[in-house]
Amino acid sequence: MAKLLKVKKEDKIRTLVKAPIVDALKQAWENPTYQFHIPGHTKGRAIFDDFKKLMGTKVLSLDTTDEFDNLGTLHPATGPIKEAQELAAEAFGAQRTFFLLNGSTVGNLAMALGCTKKGNKVLVNRNCHRSILTGLILSGAEPVWAIPQQVDGWSIWGSISPKDIENALDKNDDISLVWITNPTYEGVVSDIKSISAICKSRGIPLIVDEAHGCLWNFSNQLPETALKLGADAVLHSLHKTGGSMSQSSMLHIAKNSLIDPDSVAKALKLLHTTSPSMLLLASLDAARANLVSQKGKKLIARMIKNAKYLRKRIDAMEKIHQLKPDFGFLTDVTKVFVRMDGISGKRLETILEVDFNIEVESASDVGVLLLVNQGNSFNDVKYLADSLEKISRTNYTDLYYLENRKHMPLSIPQIKMSPREAFFAPKETVSKHDSIGRIAAEVIAECPPGISILLPGEIIREEHLPYLKDYDFIEVVKES
Repeated sequence: MAKLLKVKKEDKIRTLVKAPIVDALKQAWENPTYQFHIPGHTKGRAIFDDFKKLMGTKVLSLDTTDEFDNLGTLHPATGPIKEAQELAAEAFGAQRTFFLLNGSTVGNLAMALGCTKKGNKVLVNRNCHRSILTGLILSGAEPVWAIPQQVDGWSIWGSISPKDIENALDKNDDISLVWITNPTYEGVVSDIKSISAICKSRGIPLIVDEAHGCLWNFSNQLPETALKLGADAVLHSLHKTGGSMSQSSMLHIAKNSLIDPDSVAKALKLLHTTSPSMLLLASLDAARANLVSQKGKKLIARMIKNAKYLRKRIDAMEKIHQLKPDFGFLTDVTKVFVRMDGISGKRLETILEVDFNIEVESASDVGVLLLVNQGNSFNDVKYLADSLEKISRTNYTDLYYLENRKHMPLSIPQIKMSPREAFFAPKETVSKHDSIGRIAAEVIAECPPGISILLPGEIIREEHLPYLKDYDFIEVVKES
């Protein structure tokens, strides 16, 4: 009996490892046709020569869209694309999965249009991605802000308290949707299980923007995915850490979800391109197949082992410190946020890049974020650890750190208008110094991580100014 169960499990894994879009592209490559349709470069023949040499003729030949070469369609999903989305739903534990070709951004926009309408109240964490704000501007829904905890000394948002969610719902009994970002950009994890239970007790759908947690379903050494913790819909940026090409993501509707998948499909049809790239779609198909394969399991296990090694090395460094769950919250072990005594994160980023040829995910005035990925070898991570150790033993100086170091304004926004009202209101452009006390009319968010410094409808305060150094002028609502 045990042997029979093992055989069935292996058969299921082999089925999941199948990549129908990849197979369809391979079939198209092996059976070339005379092309009298888009794209107009005609399999790379009408492409700038230097670009062709850089990309290769095979990639350009496969740069096609749906509808041709028996590749299926995206809206509605048919053929290999439909099969690939069904395999992805099975792999991630969803009722239905949609492939996204404008990152998780288009997924957030679709969730806003498919699940909210003008005047609806939506409970959203203040550190949400700017695309959620954009979605609310489009739908006309009004955000009620959930303020995450702050991580002292690190100038980052932390986890969201389930009690705060409960209190917000008690005070606003007309909230129709809860929308949480988890994990944070730096890897801090919230208690989604408890938040989900609170939402379910009130019959309110829960969306989790899990863009930075797409690997969680594939290792018990990583946090639990929201799809297993009761969320109704979950977004995953496969291009960030899952192995797909840039700009490709997935949107999952959970089993027994309160959200209608068809309403989301209709919203995506409004927002998606009508000429989807088969290369991007194939990369999602390939990433999913890789994650469920034996090779994928080994890569994730190696990634976690490498991350633990790096963290152990950092713990032994006198001047360099890392964000850890010792501070009272859970973190994703593969996202390593570090700071160094005496120098800013921006300076540390420059030292790593110029002196050691190391590029980091991002840097703030406080620290740098290092992502240990599936593709990093042990030698990569050892070189990073050795480099950090050399830096910690060197007497680097940073006058900027001493004079201008600033922290993100982690405060409750003072809202005077809904984002939609402010965005569409009559506007004027003023210098940033004259903007204090005025109502912002635009989203100002630096990417990465895409968290807004200012949102439409928010009062601009002096504490915002240090983070507006790249903005000489700001759009504000025109005073009557």
